[in-house]
Amino acid sequence: MKDENDPRPRLEAAHELAERIRDRRDDLAEAGAADAGFPVKVTLLEADIGVQHLHSMEEELDWVSGGEPYGMVAAIFPYDAPIVMTARLGGSALLTGNRLRFSFSSWTPRSARLIADICKPFPAFEPVVGQDNREFGHRCVRDPAVRVLFVSGASAVGAAYRAYREHFEKLFFAGPGGMPAALVFPDAAPEAAARFIARRAFINGGQYCTTIKKALIHSSLYGAVRDGILRMTESLKVGDPLDVETDIGPIRVERTIRIVEHALGRCNGARILTGGIDKPFIHPLVLEVEAIPDLELFGPFLVLKPFDDAEDAVREVVQTRYGFLLAYFGTPPEDAPRRFAENFGMVHDNPDFEFTPLRLPFGGRKESGWILERRGREWVQRDGAFLYSRELIKP
Repeated sequence: MKDENDPRPRLEAAHELAERIRDRRDDLAEAGAADAGFPVKVTLLEADIGVQHLHSMEEELDWVSGGEPYGMVAAIFPYDAPIVMTARLGGSALLTGNRLRFSFSSWTPRSARLIADICKPFPAFEPVVGQDNREFGHRCVRDPAVRVLFVSGASAVGAAYRAYREHFEKLFFAGPGGMPAALVFPDAAPEAAARFIARRAFINGGQYCTTIKKALIHSSLYGAVRDGILRMTESLKVGDPLDVETDIGPIRVERTIRIVEHALGRCNGARILTGGIDKPFIHPLVLEVEAIPDLELFGPFLVLKPFDDAEDAVREVVQTRYGFLLAYFGTPPEDAPRRFAENFGMVHDNPDFEFTPLRLPFGGRKESGWILERRGREWVQRDGAFLYSRELIKP
């Protein structure tokens, strides 16, 4: 007799998904380059990280042991990192015993077809290819089988789906990242701070919502950190996404180019230290500014600003409409970690990684995201970061 609580078949399914991604990693890399201009070296890294994540799902067993699945979970994948979403959300759906129905960005048709083919052997997966995401979302609202929905996009998208919350048990909104920030305090190691900021600002052409867009640096370290960022930025290769040496390919999503152009226009009096727009390429832009606008930003764009008073810098970064991500280096003022946690979904303390580990919590606060969850007859709103597997079992 089949034991529904036996995790081994679910782990085996996650491992099989990992191997199917591994087998198609080269195809996925070529599709990402053709779809959105993503460099093959970045998509190959995404695939390898997704494979590693799926092969280590045993680490999440304690989170879900004895938990009851919701049934049908639906998601609209953003155009960046669809392989990572497949591994992260797909792996969690398999582990928790949920079904997963998901659609793709119109900017990634080749990747969508490949991922749908990879997912074909798994009865729990229902990839939807070629359907407008608005129509996909409307169908999810109308389908009583869909109990949990993940959506992302601008604030207006979240507001639209919030109005339909009664159709679900749980609704996730991953809103705009705004301008994820880095703070460098006076006792920080300047080389480590510069290395992380440059990596995280421009990986995949800054086309992840978790990429750094502004760095506030103590004046005593400003020159060293700025120069380190510029050295690493100017060493990046911009060009053919199929070249394994390329770091940043063409920006094929026109909206991203418009966003960067708008940001340049909003940075009044800024000094461009490096970079520029040569459509369809954007050479990574680093600007020095006196005042940082509060923008929804995407693409290879980084602004730098020195500060003298740490309290003033903390106050500036928390006074944003967006509360997605903040990284800091060195030692912040005593009360700052609490304020960071209250204002940002993801806070990294002296981090050192190139690609954000997939088992770290994900999500934002303020306009950068929320979770609505039905509790009896009441609805509870939560914000802050979450872990997918923990969220896909009923409380």
